[in-house]
Amino acid sequence: MEMEQFYYDNKIVRKFLLATLFWGVIGMTVGLLLAFLFIFPGLTEGISWLSFGRIRPLHTNAVIFAFVGNAIFAGVYYSLQRLLKARMYSDFLSNFNFWGWQLIIVAAAITLPLGYTTSKEYAELEWPIDIAIAVVWVAFGVNMIGTILKRRQRHLYVAIWFYLATFVTVAVLHIFNSLEIPVSGLKSYSVYAGVQDALVQWWYGHNAVAFFLTTPFLGLMYYFVPKAANRPVYSYKLSIVHFWSLIFIYIWAGPHHLLYSSLPDWAQNLGVVFSVMLIAPSWGGMINGLLTLRGAWDKVRTDPVLKFMVVAITGYGMATFEGPMLSLKNVNAIAHFTDWIVAHVHVGALAWNGFLTFGMVYWLVPRMFRTSLYSKSLANFHFWIGTLGIVLYTLPMYVAGFAQASMWKQFNPDGTLIYGNFLETVTQIMPMYWMRAIGGSLYLFGALVGIYNIWVTIRRGQEVSDELAEAPALKRVSKGKLSGEGFHTWLERKPVQLTVLATVAILIGGIVEIVPTIMVKSNIPTISSVKPYTPLELEGRDIYIREGCVGCHSQMIRPFRSEVERYGEYSRSGEYVYDHPFLWGSKRTGPDLLRVGGKYSDNWHFNHMWEPESTSSGSIMPSYKWLIRDEHDRSNIRKKMEAMVSLGVPYTDEDIAGAGESMERQAAAIEENLHNDPDFVRSYEEDRRIAEENGERFVPMKDREIVALIAYLQRLGTDIRIEDNNITENE
Repeated sequence: MEMEQFYYDNKIVRKFLLATLFWGVIGMTVGLLLAFLFIFPGLTEGISWLSFGRIRPLHTNAVIFAFVGNAIFAGVYYSLQRLLKARMYSDFLSNFNFWGWQLIIVAAAITLPLGYTTSKEYAELEWPIDIAIAVVWVAFGVNMIGTILKRRQRHLYVAIWFYLATFVTVAVLHIFNSLEIPVSGLKSYSVYAGVQDALVQWWYGHNAVAFFLTTPFLGLMYYFVPKAANRPVYSYKLSIVHFWSLIFIYIWAGPHHLLYSSLPDWAQNLGVVFSVMLIAPSWGGMINGLLTLRGAWDKVRTDPVLKFMVVAITGYGMATFEGPMLSLKNVNAIAHFTDWIVAHVHVGALAWNGFLTFGMVYWLVPRMFRTSLYSKSLANFHFWIGTLGIVLYTLPMYVAGFAQASMWKQFNPDGTLIYGNFLETVTQIMPMYWMRAIGGSLYLFGALVGIYNIWVTIRRGQEVSDELAEAPALKRVSKGKLSGEGFHTWLERKPVQLTVLATVAILIGGIVEIVPTIMVKSNIPTISSVKPYTPLELEGRDIYIREGCVGCHSQMIRPFRSEVERYGEYSRSGEYVYDHPFLWGSKRTGPDLLRVGGKYSDNWHFNHMWEPESTSSGSIMPSYKWLIRDEHDRSNIRKKMEAMVSLGVPYTDEDIAGAGESMERQAAAIEENLHNDPDFVRSYEEDRRIAEENGERFVPMKDREIVALIAYLQRLGTDIRIEDNNITENE
């Protein structure tokens, strides 16, 4: 048999590995800063680009797309070449993938702290960056498919099935969730509104976890765990069942993030059913991974690589057991909006994604640099300190979640809430936040130790940029099934057919859930009294989005007695028809704001933003003094309103033409209200005097950002009035 010589491209793997470690430290450090901001809210006071609301999405994007994303590319580029016995299809596309991805990460690191955000979870980046993501992702897919087509190995190994499903599904999710109308270079509005936007977002959000944080890592598990253990995969048949059932079922589960919300019940129930079903394929994959190590448990005790991988797979099993349980309505009623969800997410992130990445890196680097690991002792130290960090991070968050849920729902015998003040729950869980910060510090310290170990290993080794390999050329065989060949064995040598079937499998659930919600108007009943936001309120809403307020405050009151008593009447789907994007939130660090309009005076909101503890003793909300100092740029209001009109919001030509005058009137009325506070008047006049003495332009309060934000907050929940459980128009 004639052998062909070729070279594996290790350079691209090395680049992605180094990027993984670099961005991992950045993402974890930002996460640790966020943990300490819960304890010391004033830690970054006055620095708008380091405020909690702006850097929270920076943390999630850095960890998901920078740390985990680069790890995915590193593992795929290494394993794919060896599984296919072929160099990557195009060195240019490989490098375009790398540098394009790093530029996207840098763009995110710049724009998110500056407040350029769509506010949609895990999809906060604005439209030009969304386009760049799509282009780079397609380049990665073309490179992968091109390599498959020129392979020297006939059958596609199970890891490649997961890589293909990842490419197709992430592309579909990203494109459909990112459909938006640009207003300016870094501002856009989602084409979906309210309930529809929520469904599309969590169809994306849940499946970003499924198809970015799970399926590619399952592919990496199927390659690197057998390699590290020097054992074959436990069950080929189980891997087939695992793959097809997982990608088909996962795509349906998104609505379980919206239980008891204004989403139609039929969509919620579909999400519950398929979420519960997910436990079978998920645990099938976990079992396949763990049982691959049978006969190698003695090696697990001594090999740090396998230690990381065992805990990673176990973490995957724990998270994928907990996920279906959290989708049960009675459990979700307790856990949703609490720190329980934070614990759940970090079991997956720190154990499954983090530890599998570290295990992969520890296995890869010595082989790529023709040396041995610098220190097994340091690797074992990294493992144990990291494991302790996971435990100290997640367990307190579970306790905090249970405490929040319990306190929020307790009533006195007379029917009043025992803990009517939301801040009573916050003060009770502060010790848990301290423990989380300690656990996160330990995990980051372990990562730094690991990076040192890897760096010294690289320095001691010798890089092989182009690794010589040889394999026989692939000969053509019959297009039909060969004698004794089963259907799936035939499918494994037909990448086009396999990809098409995988695409069909992932599209079915999305089509069934999303199309009726968008196309059937009866799913979202209209309420005649719900009107579009005034120009000033629309501007205030954009400030609310910019500052990341949705990261701590929800705008979704569920139909529970405790929530109605605490916040007001439960939410109706028709209330959100003009919300582009929706702002329901996923965590309550602070109270729900849907019915906050008219609840407090304009002065209360002003003082609350200047110094939260002045109005809410014990608050851990940071101050937003820049909103009170900064002049409000209203130059884009007409473009914003025109964009809204294109999305179906019924602004008239007169509304758009008179936007400036409308804002002036509403802002002047709010400023007049603020003058009712003598302290405000004294401070305001002092600012005016200082500006005049310094020859500076004095900006009237009505022209500052805080006034627009107050206008938006005072509007929330005021479009409807509940009488005898009937919605009536407000006078």
